[in-house]
Amino acid sequence: MTEAILLVGGKGTRLRPLTVNTPKPMVPAAGVPFLTHQLARARAAGVEHIVLATSYLAEVFEPHFGDGSDLGLSIEYVTEEEPLGTGGAIRNVASRLHSGPDEPVLIFNGDILTGLDIRALVDTHASSGADVSLHLTRVEDPRAFGLVPTDETGRVKAFLEKPQTPEEIVTDQINAGAYVFRRSVIDTIPTGRPVSVERETFPELLASGAHLQGMVDSTYWLDLGTPQAFVRGSADLVLGRAPSPAVPGRCGDRLVLPSARVAPDAKLTGGTVVGADAVIGEGARIAGSTILAGAIVEPGAVITDSLVGAGARIGARTVLTGAVIGDGAQVGPDNELRDGIRIWCDTTLPANAVRFSSDQ
Repeated sequence: MTEAILLVGGKGTRLRPLTVNTPKPMVPAAGVPFLTHQLARARAAGVEHIVLATSYLAEVFEPHFGDGSDLGLSIEYVTEEEPLGTGGAIRNVASRLHSGPDEPVLIFNGDILTGLDIRALVDTHASSGADVSLHLTRVEDPRAFGLVPTDETGRVKAFLEKPQTPEEIVTDQINAGAYVFRRSVIDTIPTGRPVSVERETFPELLASGAHLQGMVDSTYWLDLGTPQAFVRGSADLVLGRAPSPAVPGRCGDRLVLPSARVAPDAKLTGGTVVGADAVIGEGARIAGSTILAGAIVEPGAVITDSLVGAGARIGARTVLTGAVIGDGAQVGPDNELRDGIRIWCDTTLPANAVRFSSDQ
């Protein structure tokens, strides 16, 4: 049996207002909490036991997933009283692991949507005899990420955090946020204080002569840290570009949950999701967007690459482009919101309050 740790304790600050009332892994993507996709993919790869390392809004996870039996898993929950960072969170849940000292433990960041071949990563770990194995992916612009150069056998040579100059960019391989640890390595992480695996654990292991192995897997990969990325990831799940056994319906241009109501002449395209009990009015056009549970989109509204929070209302003829509307917000008719604008939860925006002229 391979077991796993899922790191789901982050506050999701960059995703606000989506994460004001909901922890990032529980924000719906393609109709279900994003964490559901990660759990389902882990189970499909043969994982049976998962420990969730929780912190922010920790109380919402267990009521939803319970003991994990509905997903064919055994799930346990460990809550950090104070944020401990990625390494600290891993160490904090070590007592719940069942693996022997030399057995593999999978570790996933809770905000990565990926098509990673999980079994291939475990097999690479076993065949290389590594202490830690890392999923690496290649990106065009690596400046926002941690670079991980490797030798010709895939053995990690260094960890370079967020390089800025051309001289510092020695590879396009980045840390993609999934690891396999030899169980005994987890016990070497300090307890009772914040620890970053990226900035402390991995560099120290490398300096001590430990074997860190990289496996490049350049299938689908997306960091869901921003609202725009989250909306895109949800659409890609619906469109079938990102793999998941947990999408509650057939992949296609749209996903409408059964209790939602959509006017016959409304047009939904580009992987749009309409959540439970949401209402889409006559003539509305929605592309590549997520409409969460109980939201109302009034007639003639045009919504593109945007997210409308639970219970929010979008007024008639209002135009949203790249916008995020918080839970319970009320956006009046004839507004135009675009370019990454965010409307906070429960805010009321009057009719015709925000408009853009055609030459802007």
